[in-house]
Amino acid sequence: MSHNLEQYYKVLGLELGASLEEINQAYKDLAFIWHPDRLPQENQRLIRSAVEKLKEINHARDLLRSFHRSNTPVNIPPKPKPRTYSQTYQQANRSYSSTQKTYSTKTKTQNSRPNCDPGSSYYRPYYQDLRGVDLSRANLQEKDLSGRNLKGANLEGADLSDSFLHKIVLEEANLQGANLFRANLLQANLRKANLRETNLIGADFSGADLSGADLTGARIGTSHKIMVKLTGVKLTGTILPDGSIHP
Repeated sequence: MSHNLEQYYKVLGLELGASLEEINQAYKDLAFIWHPDRLPQENQRLIRSAVEKLKEINHARDLLRSFHRSNTPVNIPPKPKPRTYSQTYQQANRSYSSTQKTYSTKTKTQNSRPNCDPGSSYYRPYYQDLRGVDLSRANLQEKDLSGRNLKGANLEGADLSDSFLHKIVLEEANLQGANLFRANLLQANLRKANLRETNLIGADFSGADLSGADLTGARIGTSHKIMVKLTGVKLTGTILPDGSIHP
């Protein structure tokens, strides 16, 4: 195993040869700590530093996961140079167009809002408006969609397990049958969202707004234990999994 590979383990705070499970857990912990949305928005210097750190963490995670899955040594490329705004914009358009072709042939661009790759592996502050996008059945496992505006989006049956959705806007979105297992939805806007029959086990909704949302049939734990974090959640008018309406 190369010296370069050892350095990527160190980025995640791990010893050489750590397991894939340990890599994934270390990534989640570090992504939570370094995510720019957790920092004072007026301190742009600190936010820029956090963005660069998060890129480094994602780069290390992606390469180590590739190594483990192939079970053969990989040619690790050098850390990419910072791209210009124009280069980032062009790449985001190409990535998003590819995603759209994969997940839906019905979605058409109806305005001049910039496109965004919803599967981007690191925080990208420019392309946050995805209102009404069709991502039904999409594989968004472990993706970072924090701060994105997906109001009215179609995410029916999508896999959002272990995803980072801090401050995401999912107002009036369709998430019926989606998998939100262990998803991080801190301070998310889910007003009037369709969460019928979703898997919410292990999800963290701390500070989220679920007013008027429909959770009929959603999985939230066992008959004896709720396994969803609901600290400070707004539930006014929410239809609970058993069909009752929260006052």
